[in-house]
Amino acid sequence: MPDYLWKGRTPSGTIENGEITAANPEEVQRILRERKIVPTSIRPKPKEITLPFLKGRVSSRAISVFTRQFSVMINAGLPLIKCLDIQVAQVESERFKGILKDLISAVEGGSTLADALREHRVVFGDLYVNMVEAGEKGGSLATILARLADYLEKADAIKRKVKGAMVYPAAIVIVAVIAVTVLLMFVIPVFAQLFGDLGGQLPLPTRIVIAMSDFLGKYFLFIVAAIIVLILAVRYYYKTEVGHLQIDSIIIKLPIFGTLIKKQAIARFSRTLSTLLSSGVNILDALEITAGTTGNKLVENAVMRSRTSIAQGESIAEPLSKEKALFPPMVVQMITIGEQTGGLDEMLAKVADFYDDEVDQAVANLMNALEPLVIVFLGGVIGGMVMAMYLPIFKMAQQFM
Repeated sequence: MPDYLWKGRTPSGTIENGEITAANPEEVQRILRERKIVPTSIRPKPKEITLPFLKGRVSSRAISVFTRQFSVMINAGLPLIKCLDIQVAQVESERFKGILKDLISAVEGGSTLADALREHRVVFGDLYVNMVEAGEKGGSLATILARLADYLEKADAIKRKVKGAMVYPAAIVIVAVIAVTVLLMFVIPVFAQLFGDLGGQLPLPTRIVIAMSDFLGKYFLFIVAAIIVLILAVRYYYKTEVGHLQIDSIIIKLPIFGTLIKKQAIARFSRTLSTLLSSGVNILDALEITAGTTGNKLVENAVMRSRTSIAQGESIAEPLSKEKALFPPMVVQMITIGEQTGGLDEMLAKVADFYDDEVDQAVANLMNALEPLVIVFLGGVIGGMVMAMYLPIFKMAQQFM
């Protein structure tokens, strides 16, 4: 629907202006009359030329903050439209502002909040939409939004911890690659020319480093192109069903990294399913939504097999017990107890809390393991190249002694 810029007079006599998304100017007039505003000007908003890759994205952090503030305002008794209006003035992302304005227009047009959110499922996700829908149907929207805010905050915290653990080693590796490239392309050729003028047989390490320098100098652009093509090919393959499964299978078997990814997936699975069940979402829908949030195709397939088991009248735990490489016995046992006692959501919340702590510990272990390895790698590569260049000099010095 098009956007319209309006200007009008309020009952108190002040002039206000704003923006409304509506089907036509008549609908804008109706919306303004409902707000008790007398319109003095309504005109279509000028079209803006925006390149897709320059369009702002909505971060998970922004949605988390929005949800927390939204839940507080709803709990305080503010009308839904008023809450969204306040949020429009508060959020920084222009894309998010536009989405919230769409929500306002849809709700004012008679849609439920869940239906309005469903139109922006790419941003909010199925979990968000289904929980809001359950809250609206049960008359507990404020409570559901508070639970949703808790979930998003914890999920965002885990994501930031994992990303934070990757920053240091990634930065060191990037610096190492740049340093080695500079040495091979600009420093080693100077030594190679010097040694060539002196003549004589060079030590094997020196010849290897000079050969690497020559190769990089001749084929640098081809190497860069090959790396870019390889990255794009892997990304494309990862988007396919088979590729996604194979790459996730490899990732989860990696030492240290695989353990971290598996614990993070279990924490997401437990937290998401617990939040959905405690919010009144039925078990089959909850499992389907949860499967897509685990972040790993192997875990997703295991959860979907569990959903099939439930649909056939069996338990959740039984198919998960067969996935011993993914779900430890403790997790399966807790789920079994939760099903038997009718407190599955509480048991899953305890599992999620436990694995949140496990993720913290795994991140700490990862940092402790990677730091010395990266330093040794960096020192070994650069130090080895430097030593290879100085070997001929040492050899000549011995001849003159």
